[in-house]
Amino acid sequence: MIGIVSYGVYIPIFRIKPSQIAQAWGKGFGEIEKSLGVYEKTVASYDEDAITLAVEASYQALVNAQIKPQQIDAITVGSESHPYAVKPSSTTVAGILGLPEELLAVDLEFACKAGTAGIQLLADFSQAGHAKYCLAVGSDVAQSRPSDVLEYTASSAAAAFILGKSNIIANIVDFTSFSSDTPDFWRRDSEKFPSHAGRFTGSPAYFAHVLGASERMFEKTKMKPQDFDYAVFHMPNAKFPKEAAKKLGFTPKQLEAGFIVPQIGNPYSASSMIGLAAILDVAKAGDKIFMCSYGSGAGSDAFMFEVTKEITAHQKRNQETVTKQIKDKEYIDYSLIAKNILTKYRI
Repeated sequence: MIGIVSYGVYIPIFRIKPSQIAQAWGKGFGEIEKSLGVYEKTVASYDEDAITLAVEASYQALVNAQIKPQQIDAITVGSESHPYAVKPSSTTVAGILGLPEELLAVDLEFACKAGTAGIQLLADFSQAGHAKYCLAVGSDVAQSRPSDVLEYTASSAAAAFILGKSNIIANIVDFTSFSSDTPDFWRRDSEKFPSHAGRFTGSPAYFAHVLGASERMFEKTKMKPQDFDYAVFHMPNAKFPKEAAKKLGFTPKQLEAGFIVPQIGNPYSASSMIGLAAILDVAKAGDKIFMCSYGSGAGSDAFMFEVTKEITAHQKRNQETVTKQIKDKEYIDYSLIAKNILTKYRI
């Protein structure tokens, strides 16, 4: 059985409220936070990008597992905001962490599900006997055009999961995917910011793929929503995952532990992975976890995990829980964000 051996999360300390962003652009802001269900979001510092966030999360995963960097045989870094168009993030992260050069290093892109795609690929890579330990990372400094509706929720964070066959804290029981050519979100190579299809990103995109992957997983595993202790979905806002969960038959209680979007916003590739980490922070042996990511363009990856008795030791070692990092925050003014945007994109 292949499973999660360890995980680490990095949530930047800076926060801003969506209402302040709306106010900065002279828009009505009274109902912004309530309508989105997002009350504040994380903001990367001027010297942070998807690589630095990935390094922080990966380092934490290694520390929690008490695994030496030289024991990692493969790494994937999934992101929608790789710092370079041509130059891999994965080799940079590997070099900073001290991973061996005899290493499979891969960058992945699939909007907000690039991180979970890495978990699937590395699980099979490990199952085939090509690696003892693999590192799957989802990291984003989410991009959004200034004053666009995406700016209210697009945030920054990273999650890293070490996969292997020994000292497993959660078995990967099964996984599946559901994909189609649905152009709800895109950015051409020469463009600075992504574009989106507005309301089209809802039912024809997010819900079709999340429900499609989830229902396929139920069929494969012969499981029902009530058989799971926890559930987590990609969280572009607070409404979509709640509605998807309700349509599938999950309860609000099952969502609660991993529902982090109101406090940190949508860190794209890291969204569902941080939700999973938050669940593992409190889960007990025998608990069953359902996870379904979503990436525009479009596709979803659905997983079933079963927690093992090794989770207790990992929880004792983990000093940087999701809850702790959410509480550790500092609010900043929108003028600082605007300055970074102007500098980075030379507007």
